[in-house]
Amino acid sequence: MILINLLPHREAARKRRRETFQLVMGLSALAGLAIAGLIYLWLQSQITEQQGRNDLLRSEIKVLEGQIKEIASIEEEITALQARQKAVEDLQADRNLPVHLLSELVVQLPDGVYVTSLKQVDEVVTMQGMAQSNERVSEMLRNLSENTPWFSKPELVEIVAANVALTPRDQRRVASFNLRFRLTRSTSSTDADKAGAAPGGK
Repeated sequence: MILINLLPHREAARKRRRETFQLVMGLSALAGLAIAGLIYLWLQSQITEQQGRNDLLRSEIKVLEGQIKEIASIEEEITALQARQKAVEDLQADRNLPVHLLSELVVQLPDGVYVTSLKQVDEVVTMQGMAQSNERVSEMLRNLSENTPWFSKPELVEIVAANVALTPRDQRRVASFNLRFRLTRSTSSTDADKAGAAPGGK
């Protein structure tokens, strides 16, 4: 016996394929949403972790900034203390400079030269006096320039001829000079002064 199917089998097959396709598409969409959700959750966890690290870094940076400010204030205090120490050392060294000035002048002034005026402003000393001749003044300038560590840069400002009355009848021709030089600190002498000023110093 021959069976003949008069139903629209092509339409039925097409409908089954369409339903299968829609099911596959729905499952793919659900899988895509699930994967997207998992990626989103993973990214959120990464962002949260990074924010936590950023917050930790910010707190550490604040601590470091506070320490840097403390270090800067300590450095300022150290600088101020060093400046005070230097000022005290300079005062300590300058205290003995007039003594060295007078003692060195006694040694460095050649015979036939005497001082009439001596004035010090800071480290510059202006000296006026009389000499038997210009050669005595030249010798004195050499002595002040080369033979002592306490004086430097002697400069002759003026030298003129003058007369000095030793007695009413005895007039002497002399050279009246005006010069200036710088008073310096001798390192070895200053160290010796400090050692002498220290406890137990001789």
